[in-house]
Amino acid sequence: MDLCHPEPTELSSGETEELQRIKWHRKQLLEDIQKLKDEIADVFAQIDCFESAEESRMAQKEKELCTGRKKFNMDPAKGIQYFIEHKLLTPDIQDIARFLYKGEGLNKTAIGTYLGERDPVNLQVLQAFVDCHEFANLNLVQALRFQEGASDLGFGG
Repeated sequence: MDLCHPEPTELSSGETEELQRIKWHRKQLLEDIQKLKDEIADVFAQIDCFESAEESRMAQKEKELCTGRKKFNMDPAKGIQYFIEHKLLTPDIQDIARFLYKGEGLNKTAIGTYLGERDPVNLQVLQAFVDCHEFANLNLVQALRFQEGASDLGFGG
């Protein structure tokens, strides 16, 4: 006699019913496990799809930034307009000034050209741009060296 798999004739009717219930529960549990596996696979597929879409959006944004920089370096006013239209920059004076201050990928001469325009908006951006610079706690030599760097933008000596 095999103790793990007894012959059905060796079980009482109560034990046979209990065995049937156990088999039924086992079948239900295996079905539930399969459903969970399928749901997990779906979630992973959605995550992969989301990551792929996010990478695509990031690549598109980087492409737009590159195009905007090129436009800015050729015509600063049109470049700023492009950045704003593509929501890469807000029309806020402070945002534009900080963007120019960082100058990532922007030609310094083009920045100077934009800041040198006499349009009221450009003058406000110029003031905000100057405010981005920290001259506090600099001695005269350090401030002049900073001034020399600013001359690359068309300002100063």
